[in-house]
Amino acid sequence: MLTESKVIELFCMADDFYKFFEAMMTKYTLKPATKRKYHRVSTLSKAEIMLVMILFHDSGYRCLKHFYQEKVCRHMRHLFKSRLL
Repeated sequence: MLTESKVIELFCMADDFYKFFEAMMTKYTLKPATKRKYHRVSTLSKAEIMLVMILFHDSGYRCLKHFYQEKVCRHMRHLFKSRLL
């Protein structure tokens, strides 16, 4: 597993990438006529979701649910501002 400082560094890179990606998506995509409404709003930012996926692929786990429950929710809760379920 990566150290806490490396996880923070990965988050910063993912956040910078997502800001650039979102700007390009709004610039070059067509606007839908109606916006789809979801039942609830996500509590994690898109950069945090990207970070969890990067850590999952590096972890060696086969199941994302088990990785999220066993590693992220238990051992990395302090890195996500206690917004994890």
